[in-house]
Amino acid sequence: MDRGIDYGNLMHQAMRSLIREVLTRVGADGLPGEHHFFITLTTQHPGVTMADWLRARYPDEITIVVQHWFENLEVDENGFAITLNFGNQPEPLYIPFDAISTFVDPSVEFGLKFETHSDDDDEDDDDDEEAPMIHTDTDPEPRKAGEVVSLDQFRK
Repeated sequence: MDRGIDYGNLMHQAMRSLIREVLTRVGADGLPGEHHFFITLTTQHPGVTMADWLRARYPDEITIVVQHWFENLEVDENGFAITLNFGNQPEPLYIPFDAISTFVDPSVEFGLKFETHSDDDDEDDDDDEEAPMIHTDTDPEPRKAGEVVSLDQFRK
């Protein structure tokens, strides 16, 4: 059955692409100015690679900070590898883009939030589907994918 255009999935792909592009630029050129990222991810997501002790400490979710010290940032089509400092101990991580639930750059009041919801009408896909939510710090109410918003409210 033809379901039409799946805008939610297209938005999901576009937002993951945006994160991929940002991290690719940071990997090549470093963080410009005051930019830094808070990235929240599901630690149990397939493909997430981290030290056992770190996963034991954060069994469901962790928020990493990419700011002052990071090394070996390498981005591929599906995710990124990075070494971060946890208690003066460098730890390599691999994070698939699909494991990310939020990506925030507070220096410019930009954030993406991907929420999982159940879609009872969807028989062909998994029970849980992610729909991207877009928000900024000046816009505390996240907007659902497919909701039309004016870009003027995001301009400074």
